[in-house]
Amino acid sequence: MLSYPVPSEAALEPPAEWAELRQQCPVARIKLPSGDEAKLLTRYEDVKQVLSDPRFTRQLNAGDAARISANQSGGVFNSGSAKALPQSGEGHLRWRRMVGKWFTAKRMAALRPGIEAMAERLIDEMVKSGQPADLKASLGFPLPVWVICDMLGVPDSDRDRFSHWSDTLLNLTRYTDAEIQAARTEFSAYMAAHIAAKREEPSTDLLSELIAASDADGYRMSEAELVATGLALLMAGHETTANMIGKMMSMLLADRRRWERLLADPSLVRTAVEEALRFDANSGFGMPRYIGEEAEVGGTVLARGTTVVCSMAAANRDETTFDGAGEMDLGRSPNPHLAFGAGAHSCLGQALARTELQAVLGVLLRKLPSLELAVPVEDLRRLEGLVVGGLREVPVRW
Repeated sequence: MLSYPVPSEAALEPPAEWAELRQQCPVARIKLPSGDEAKLLTRYEDVKQVLSDPRFTRQLNAGDAARISANQSGGVFNSGSAKALPQSGEGHLRWRRMVGKWFTAKRMAALRPGIEAMAERLIDEMVKSGQPADLKASLGFPLPVWVICDMLGVPDSDRDRFSHWSDTLLNLTRYTDAEIQAARTEFSAYMAAHIAAKREEPSTDLLSELIAASDADGYRMSEAELVATGLALLMAGHETTANMIGKMMSMLLADRRRWERLLADPSLVRTAVEEALRFDANSGFGMPRYIGEEAEVGGTVLARGTTVVCSMAAANRDETTFDGAGEMDLGRSPNPHLAFGAGAHSCLGQALARTELQAVLGVLLRKLPSLELAVPVEDLRRLEGLVVGGLREVPVRW
């Protein structure tokens, strides 16, 4: 039985096992960090099917569900947020509709000039501090934190606290149950106090709007739902994009021809971002799902009570869906990758993530055309244990 997550020899390359599994064992037995058994899906069609099938739920606290991590808390997969927010059916759709109003393409386009201006400021500060620099610490991390803090109306001076809380809740191996519970309690208390302050003095931010909002049926979010929404957006809104900025730039700079092609044709920025999302071999744990009834996937019958892990990163390398899947094609179109998931639980903030990634790439091409990695690609190091994949640092010079 394969131990999961499957380690990779190189920071930007997929494990060799992925291709073997897709071809020979698309529904594979795996052992999770907890020691429990689950099934791993690596083919595009199978992953898309499960993520789109409402029978496969996020009910990972079911009695017969596999525990993801060695600690009892289950980290982010079994958090208070996961329990406070409706996970399926009409309740989930209603929640998504209310929050989703903030993440329209039109609203993201309005945010873009501000995001680009902040990216320019951070790059200027990085250049002033001298080279080599860590692109992740200088730009990749602070930019998404600033954006999501601005959207939620929380001071970005608190970003180090958010970072600690997010890292604790998104890590499967590094922290004890007591540390995870403490982070969850502190983060929830902080958010509850912030929401109480917003009730007293509303502003134009997302949380102020959600506090006041009701849908056509008169539904309003409860206090627990507001807190859980704030926590979920803060974690998802900075950790994933911060890491993706570093990985995207590493992929583009790993082969100089890719960077030169973008310099010659900046109109490729949009498709290059999509291809970086597809090509990312270090996207983290994947999406676990629980099935409460017998179901068939990829020609395999799954017993009731099976926990399934969907590897979107492995699915995004499926040759049967993507021509030249093992090559990075900056002009690839169409590009139906699964980096943001699929179905009712696809990433709510994907328009924001795309906007941030496109803004960062466009500004870097314009301001630092001579940008390059300051270390050999093989010296880049993965972050270990995180639910979301990332690199420890991205050393660059220009």
